[in-house]
Amino acid sequence: MILALDVGNSQIYGGVFENEKMRLQFRKNSRQGNSSDELGMFLRGVLKENGIDPSAIHQIAVCSVVPDVIHSLRGACSKYFDLNPFILQAGAKTGLKIKYRNPVEVGADRIANSIGAAHLFPGKNHIIVDFGTATTVCVINSEKEYLGGVILAGLRLSMEALEAHTAKLPSVEFVAPNEIVGRSTVESIQSGLYFGNLCMLRELSREIKKKYLENRESIVIGTGGFSRLFEKEKIFDALVPELVLIGLNRALKMNA
Repeated sequence: MILALDVGNSQIYGGVFENEKMRLQFRKNSRQGNSSDELGMFLRGVLKENGIDPSAIHQIAVCSVVPDVIHSLRGACSKYFDLNPFILQAGAKTGLKIKYRNPVEVGADRIANSIGAAHLFPGKNHIIVDFGTATTVCVINSEKEYLGGVILAGLRLSMEALEAHTAKLPSVEFVAPNEIVGRSTVESIQSGLYFGNLCMLRELSREIKKKYLENRESIVIGTGGFSRLFEKEKIFDALVPELVLIGLNRALKMNA
């Protein structure tokens, strides 16, 4: 079995693969620093609670946008699994041609998403929208060239900014409102978060297809924690919340 871990700014998102099938997914808050022992005990505990023997894990793959966590994760993997994890980072084989001016700047999670998209939808142009702490848009053409992308404040960050920097605006639940025009402060904030992001992503996808993919057929993929919130709007051709783990699993095999 393979344990795949995506370490984000807000959460550690993990999954276990067995014969290419995902048996388990889990999340852990990553805002506060965790020692190698805390991470190791958590990982073993979550596996046992879901009926998976930790000794059955024979490979671990990690991508992280939080460099400080990597040291603790290496220690956890070594002490609690007796394994040296594969870290998706500069120099790893990806199967992609990175067109960033400085390829090292591309986040490991964005690379993993792109690898996953190229694997699931080969020979296609891809626009990947990932709803995490930041909302990222990545563009990959049918030749597996990573053209670049867009980075926006995520839904939670946007809400926290409103709450922190205004006197009377409260924190709200993330929901899909029935009406654009809210009739209360809470409804108005929910509308702004939801429809603001919806309209923005529709226009971004349209402009990217026109200016960077020559209006050729493209697969728009939604992924990340809040992607299902927009499922009914049909702005995605495919909804793959676990895309980063699929890509990380593929990256591990490329670098075997």
